[in-house]
Amino acid sequence: MPAEPHTDESPRRTAYLAKLGLPQVTLRATIVGLLIGSVILISNFQFGLQTGWVSMMSLPAALLGFAAFKLTPLSSSFTDVENVYIQSIAVAVGTGPLCYGFVGIIPAIEKFMTGEESGLGRRIVFSTKELIIWSMGLGLFGVFFAIPLRKQVIVKEKLPFPSGSATATLISVLHGTEIYESDNEEEEEEEEDVNKSTTGPLLQQQTSTSQLIDSTDYNSNMKSLTYTFLISSTYTIVSFFFPVLKKVPIFGTSASTEYLWDFQPSPAYIGQGMIMGLPTVSYMLFGAVLGWGILAPLSRYMKWAPGPIDDWVTGGQGWILWISLSIMVADSLVSFIVLSVKSIHDFLIDYKHRQESYTLELQQSLLELDRGENVGNRATSQRLEIPKQFLISNKVALIGTLLSTILCVVTMRIIFGKLIPIYASLTAIILAMLFSVLATRTLGVSDINPVSGIGKLSQLIFAFIIPSNHPAKILINLISGGVAEAGAQQAGDLMQDLKTGHLIGASPKAQFIAQIIGTIFSVFLSSIMYQVYMSVYTIPNETFRIPTAVIWIDCSRLVTGEGLPPKAMEFAITFGVIFAMISLLKHTLPQTSKYYKYLTYLPNGVAVGVGMYNTPNFTLARFIGGLIAYNWHHLSDRGKTSMIIFSSGLVLGEGLFSGFTMLLTSLGVKHF
Repeated sequence: MPAEPHTDESPRRTAYLAKLGLPQVTLRATIVGLLIGSVILISNFQFGLQTGWVSMMSLPAALLGFAAFKLTPLSSSFTDVENVYIQSIAVAVGTGPLCYGFVGIIPAIEKFMTGEESGLGRRIVFSTKELIIWSMGLGLFGVFFAIPLRKQVIVKEKLPFPSGSATATLISVLHGTEIYESDNEEEEEEEEDVNKSTTGPLLQQQTSTSQLIDSTDYNSNMKSLTYTFLISSTYTIVSFFFPVLKKVPIFGTSASTEYLWDFQPSPAYIGQGMIMGLPTVSYMLFGAVLGWGILAPLSRYMKWAPGPIDDWVTGGQGWILWISLSIMVADSLVSFIVLSVKSIHDFLIDYKHRQESYTLELQQSLLELDRGENVGNRATSQRLEIPKQFLISNKVALIGTLLSTILCVVTMRIIFGKLIPIYASLTAIILAMLFSVLATRTLGVSDINPVSGIGKLSQLIFAFIIPSNHPAKILINLISGGVAEAGAQQAGDLMQDLKTGHLIGASPKAQFIAQIIGTIFSVFLSSIMYQVYMSVYTIPNETFRIPTAVIWIDCSRLVTGEGLPPKAMEFAITFGVIFAMISLLKHTLPQTSKYYKYLTYLPNGVAVGVGMYNTPNFTLARFIGGLIAYNWHHLSDRGKTSMIIFSSGLVLGEGLFSGFTMLLTSLGVKHF
């Protein structure tokens, strides 16, 4: 007689199921998450409009969420899964400026697109209502499309998602709880070998899981966060009254006035450099020297760009921008193609192995049943599966994706009328979904979300789709590229959050609710904050140069046939080919090669491009931050968790108090 099925669950699974049922979607957590997300959003607006740098800030969000409850009598009932919920809301809110194009596409349309290029015969300026409609159209389909991707890349393939895993480790350390599922040793070894390079305007936190497995002294870390926050916010206020602190001519007056070689001792810039790491900021410094120390002076000397050095049209800044764009596009496209091919290949291999494993397991189970042995729930006990009541069904994902797609098309029609053809909007959304799959898998393995390359590739594709004689071809190119980039960026960021929740044992349904709440809140707050910045400041200016917007509009003009400045084409092609070859080498040279260790000395194209299109003061302080990060173990006896906390305080202080200086500017307070 066959044995009875084994029904006893392991203590570990019992604890896991109990944690899933803990209160997560709470009013208190929602309010705290929205507040933290608002701080991150303001910070991202400040630095996004200045330099194009935007971050998920998931580690600071998790830390601030923990600190908010640790300081109250509610700390005893505050759980790690509720901490995950807070962090998920905060990230969904904070990444709005990038997702909705407020640091790139929207200012590109408003500030740089001509009336002729708009197809309307006039410049386009969006109202707050139109920005809210626009953001709502872009904000939701990435959330729904992430649902089916989660099961594939997190549950089945167990991709590392280093930043998401790092956040999970931090939360587990803070709460003294365990991580329920870790990646195998082989994956961890691969993760350590990944080249942590940046991806253009979207510069993600790049911290491996192993870096955060340090003992954490809570009180010491809170003091560190407080002190660095105060230092950064004090600098922000003082530098408002004494603007000279933003442009210190450490290389002499001539280098400052003629070629913009200044130093800005911004604590936030230093903190960002610490997060980026020394290799990345070194590549950026190389780009600054190449662009502002060699090529820009050369273009001026040769009369190719005879205007003032900081002129986007006739000056060296505008001339080297084309070379920067060529370098970033070449690097991004090559890395995107190589990583996508590798990702698809790995998926097919993994699928084949899982099928073979399942077949062998089924055969073994049948043999054991024939012998009357108790196989029980052996197959399901090998991993901790989540009951359906804690998941979002594929039906919801499908309906949500369809409705959000319709919403996106309708919002484009409401704002732009017949200028944006329906087929263009639908094609952009389809591309966004395709790129979301590839970008998410790339991000899961390498911690690199290739949204920079995705945006440029989308613009190139639409240059062939939209007729060259269409009066609004530039506008359509920008909008379509923005839609494709937004979907891929959002799906990738949300997948990092879902990885965090998966490791901690949080409910995916609770995280989905957090992402919906955070996204809708961010739609309104992002639109309002953008209008506040545009009304208070005259943008672009020396502080808010909106370089990402210039990149977007110039790329659109390039792929649709606009001319380049003298000799810019030759230099752009030359450097594009060089960095395409470097990118191919960095992504294809096997780790077993004796030359592999030397790849770190080859510059990353996107980081070089960022160093070129931003003024040197953007890079110098970040390079100092990278040096501090590299020598942190010599400067402090505390671990790398403490370094993340230290740098987060520097970034958040200046980001948050930028709102105060904005108020002073709107009130007409004078500088000294």
